[in-house]
Amino acid sequence: MTLTKLNKMKQNNQKIVCLTAYDAAISTVANQAGVDVILVGDSLAMVVQGHDTTLPVTLDEMVYHTKMVQRKNSHAWCMVDMPFMADADLRTALQSVATLMKSGANIVKLEGGKRIVPFVSALAELGVPVCSHLGLLPQHVAKNGYKVVGRDDVSAQLLLDEAKAVEKAGAAMLLLECVPSKLAKKVTDSVDIPVIGIGSGVDTDGQVLVVNDVLGLTENAPKFSKNFLNAQTASIQGAVQQYADDVRSLKFPTTLHLID
Repeated sequence: MTLTKLNKMKQNNQKIVCLTAYDAAISTVANQAGVDVILVGDSLAMVVQGHDTTLPVTLDEMVYHTKMVQRKNSHAWCMVDMPFMADADLRTALQSVATLMKSGANIVKLEGGKRIVPFVSALAELGVPVCSHLGLLPQHVAKNGYKVVGRDDVSAQLLLDEAKAVEKAGAAMLLLECVPSKLAKKVTDSVDIPVIGIGSGVDTDGQVLVVNDVLGLTENAPKFSKNFLNAQTASIQGAVQQYADDVRSLKFPTTLHLID
């Protein structure tokens, strides 16, 4: 997988399948299912390490999990999260990104819009692909909480402006989390780069879920997720394949998974 192929998928209205993975085993399963993008997410702090938020995970731990995933990744584009405070300033961000790219990342994901524009611009000049994470920002929950972003006209326009700003700065992808579906569609139609959604409706260019949600391992799973491990799928491989198939056939997400 390459950015060129992902951009062509957007142009051809082919849905992009993204799934988190934190180790070699799930990376293998994701590849077998033809997942297009693997996200080594800082969500591992919660679903792997047992923390209440994503904040405790370190840069060294992100490197460790990225290396495990990449050892068995033969197909997917590998996106890796910048952990909390790894982009506190430009110098720190550049050093952190260099570490993640050397560990095997194909693209790095930073939370924020206008705040990260200088970082996106500097990284783009260095040839580093960046994904901007907009909407609900897990690293900001201490201040903002877990809530849908963009329900009112002011916040919706701000999010749209930020999406355009990071694209202009050189961002290669966007990820929208917990954004009303109509706004997510507007953002997707307004930018030329691929937009991956989570809890943001069916009209984004692709979908991402945490693999633990796909496998029914998450207590109090978010409304926008779905447990694909059932009698019909009967195996981890079957559940991941069903998720990928349902994203591509527009069977997931449905109105049952909307948070508008």
